[in-house]
Amino acid sequence: MSQDPLYQEYENLKKQIHYHDYRYYVLDDPVISDAEYDRLILRLKQIEFAHPEWITPDSPSQRVGGMPQDKFNKVRHPSPILSLANGFEKSDVLAWIERIRKLDARVATADFVLEPKIDGLTVVLTYQNGVFVQGATRGDGEVGEDITANLRTIRSLPLVIPVEQNNVPVPEWVVVRGEAFMFIKDFEELNKRLEQSGEKTYLNPRNTAAGSLRQLDPSLTASRPINIFVYAIVASSAPLPQTQWEQLQTLKAWGFPVASDVQYCASVEEVLKGLDQWREKRDTLPYEADGVVIKINDLELASSLGYVGKDPRGALAFKFPAREISTRLLDIGVNVGRTGVLTPYAILEPVEIGGVIVKQATLHNFDFIREKDIRIGDRVMVKRAGDVIPYVIGPIVELRTGDERVFIPPEMCPACGQPVSHVEGEVAWYCLNVTCPAQIIRNVEHFVSRGAMDIVGLGIKIVEQLVEKGFVQSPADLYFLSKEDLLTLEGFADKKAENILQAIQNSRSRPLSRLITALGIRGVGEVMAGELAKHFKNLDALSKATVQQLMEIEGVGPNIAQSIVEWFTHSGNQEFLRKLREAGVWPTEQTPVESVESLPLAGLTFVVTGTLKEFSREGIKGYLERLGAKVTDSVSRNTSYLLVGENPGSKLEKARQLGVRIITEEELKQLVSK
Repeated sequence: MSQDPLYQEYENLKKQIHYHDYRYYVLDDPVISDAEYDRLILRLKQIEFAHPEWITPDSPSQRVGGMPQDKFNKVRHPSPILSLANGFEKSDVLAWIERIRKLDARVATADFVLEPKIDGLTVVLTYQNGVFVQGATRGDGEVGEDITANLRTIRSLPLVIPVEQNNVPVPEWVVVRGEAFMFIKDFEELNKRLEQSGEKTYLNPRNTAAGSLRQLDPSLTASRPINIFVYAIVASSAPLPQTQWEQLQTLKAWGFPVASDVQYCASVEEVLKGLDQWREKRDTLPYEADGVVIKINDLELASSLGYVGKDPRGALAFKFPAREISTRLLDIGVNVGRTGVLTPYAILEPVEIGGVIVKQATLHNFDFIREKDIRIGDRVMVKRAGDVIPYVIGPIVELRTGDERVFIPPEMCPACGQPVSHVEGEVAWYCLNVTCPAQIIRNVEHFVSRGAMDIVGLGIKIVEQLVEKGFVQSPADLYFLSKEDLLTLEGFADKKAENILQAIQNSRSRPLSRLITALGIRGVGEVMAGELAKHFKNLDALSKATVQQLMEIEGVGPNIAQSIVEWFTHSGNQEFLRKLREAGVWPTEQTPVESVESLPLAGLTFVVTGTLKEFSREGIKGYLERLGAKVTDSVSRNTSYLLVGENPGSKLEKARQLGVRIITEEELKQLVSK
């Protein structure tokens, strides 16, 4: 077939069209007229109509959008797609530099790259043998959604790299990261077209681009003027550039669109000057940007600095000042969150801020309202933090008329009517009722989780169905479910119902510490639940404990002790416990036969990373603790061993840096046997 003249013409047409797409959409420098381009596309489609078996995913004809999808599949990224820590003032930038300089002296002489923090949707693109094969959203940083069909419709995204001849070789496999967005001009033109046709218009480019890329019908995405800028190589089968600036040049050489506003800075002083320039030109940018990303140019240095939580230390997002506006505070409402926290929110006279109509805004907490003396009826200043979340800054006292009303926090939960709790010295107010309707889904989800009663198969979707049907009004109701109840739920048949009921039955044998964890008492995690179980032996004794008795236990302070006592006084929680006892779920703590000191792993601290062959994450934790070891989440100099499974994370590199011993499951068994 490669000798067929028609096939050779077809392959040549694809290359030509990719090249002209690159000239037009990436370089903004076309070398042929629209009519000539249209003739190339027409000829391509004629050949494909005659030979549909020749069509491949990299054909320009595939950009128009394929068949609608039923759902987005999940995609695991080859390495974490992390977020960035934020800075808002130059002092924040200097403080960041000082922090990382203490970790590595090379920071003092480092150079940097400034890149626009475009307000769009982060996407992760995979190329195999130079062909675009998969595109995904960032998701939670570990797993995103497969939006390949939608991303194909973006004209500036190369379906094949490189699109023109150059001396920069393309790896066999490469994954890059970018931002999908709309140019302001394209967004305004889209709204004009929609308005003229009598359709609903959009408020801002960011939400329009993000929503367009998450359409199940790719043809809808194809009708939207979405663009993309690429700025990082996530993973590759070949060695990567050593600096961020070289990385950007490599991406550009491969034919990717890269923001033209990127700026090289030889020193911190140049960075600070560059930030001033960015602030001045913010409103003249052709796209919406909510800040500038400052990156250490030396990628090895940036990587060696590690992370703070999920934020890499080698970069900082410098956010532009948020836009502010005043409006009338019509009322104050109160939400009850899934964790029981009562949060006040402002009900506002609608106002537009940065292209978004704002009707509600956060008031943070009740102390904030009192300290700022915010009253119902006030004229208040509202800001969009990071240009996303609106919140009330404070009242404009000079404009008061005397008709404003002081807000009084509720004494009863607005969702269930039970008394609310407020521990002295803490900001939050809580509803402690485990059967509160506003919290029931979250409470049941926590009750069945691995660290609690570990009811396998009872995921959030099933919990939501059980609550919606009225079968579960407290976690204890799980033990009274029948097979007939489960069979009324969507997606259930005999086998699935029987498996769920067996999992619920198995949970009856969980130890007391697991049940205490499952109660969801504020401040009581797995470790403290274990201490409470060892000290009180059963729930009867724990429910009668005083604040003083609880504070005798190591790690229990006055606030947590008060929280435990209050939890057992609520009538809803007492009814929950009564049902648990009726269901026979009332374990007692057994006194261990041997002391911890005599156990084989006594005195050792373990951290676990990666997927193990023989243990789940909770399973290995329990195994190690039964052998006397302490299990923590983060690697430090106090860590005795890092237990490594498949696909280990950043903890492995941290352990190597600190000289922590690294062992496998097999080596762990040998250690225990010794």
